[in-house]
Amino acid sequence: MLISSVHFLFIVFIVMLSLVMALVIVVLLYNFIEYKESARATAWSGIIDKKISEVIVFADEEIPVDSQFNILVTIKSFRTLFLQRLVDSEKKFSGAAKNKIRNLFKEYNLSDVAIRKLNQKKINLIAQGIRELAVMDQEEAVPMISLFLSHPSHQVYQEAQYAMVRLKGFDGLHFLDTFSSKISEWQQLQLLLSISSLPVDSDITIERWMGSANDSVVIFTLKLIKKFQLLSFYSKITELFNTSSDEIKVKGIQTLMSLDNPETVAYLSTIYKDQPEEVRIEILRVIKVSKDNSCTGLLKHELLEGNTSGIKVNAAQGLYSLGHQGYLSELARREDLSEELIQIVKYALQEKVC
Repeated sequence: MLISSVHFLFIVFIVMLSLVMALVIVVLLYNFIEYKESARATAWSGIIDKKISEVIVFADEEIPVDSQFNILVTIKSFRTLFLQRLVDSEKKFSGAAKNKIRNLFKEYNLSDVAIRKLNQKKINLIAQGIRELAVMDQEEAVPMISLFLSHPSHQVYQEAQYAMVRLKGFDGLHFLDTFSSKISEWQQLQLLLSISSLPVDSDITIERWMGSANDSVVIFTLKLIKKFQLLSFYSKITELFNTSSDEIKVKGIQTLMSLDNPETVAYLSTIYKDQPEEVRIEILRVIKVSKDNSCTGLLKHELLEGNTSGIKVNAAQGLYSLGHQGYLSELARREDLSEELIQIVKYALQEKVC
């Protein structure tokens, strides 16, 4: 009985030891393969970087023939790394150097590497392929990229949007005509940075976006108007204060102020009482910045009669900005005012002293 138990335990031990040894071997093999892959990628990167440097530094006729490179560039994994290094290098250069990098892309027909990624199922590979085609200015890829504008993945359709704008400029924004999802602040910034000029007939398109049911499209359009100082849209922006959301109204105020029209502050004062609190606070803020003394009466009224602390605080700050420190000091000494109002006034005074 005892011998059988010992024999059984011995067999279990041998089996467990074998499993452990097998696991160790698998781990070692995996690490060895990873090391070889890493070493190969490092070596290939050096070869690729040398090729890029030669192309940038030397004239075409001075570049030595590299038979090793010509052999490696036929290997699929090398071509993938080659494209990645070209995209990374493109960000670091401008002018003639950037053009030479793009010529390398065309010379070795690396578009097939990027296009192949568009047919993958992995989201990150699709987005990467779109980005590579855009960075390398592959305008002929626009029809393929446009198919991803309605992709269910945020990462993919946003990358497609950037690519369309990068490749086609303002015309690449036409997806906004039917776009129903929210455009994030970061996404709007990226799109704006990609637009360097407007076509002569852009007014019709911009006006259409101003009437979009998608608030984020309207907000982006306001930023576009602000960037390019489209003064002709001044009256169109004022129409937004009749029916739009609070967020659009706030952005509308900021856009109006950027257009540098001397009548803006007076206009905002006339619509003030009909606006919700968030919009009123924004109006008070721009009055403070404008230092327009014609609004002194409005600021004094809102400081004393405003229905929220936020309104009163901004009114007090506006009065200080307009030079009415004496008036605020008198209020701070009055005993018939509420403790809250006294604290708001004192805060406005102390904030500026500090």
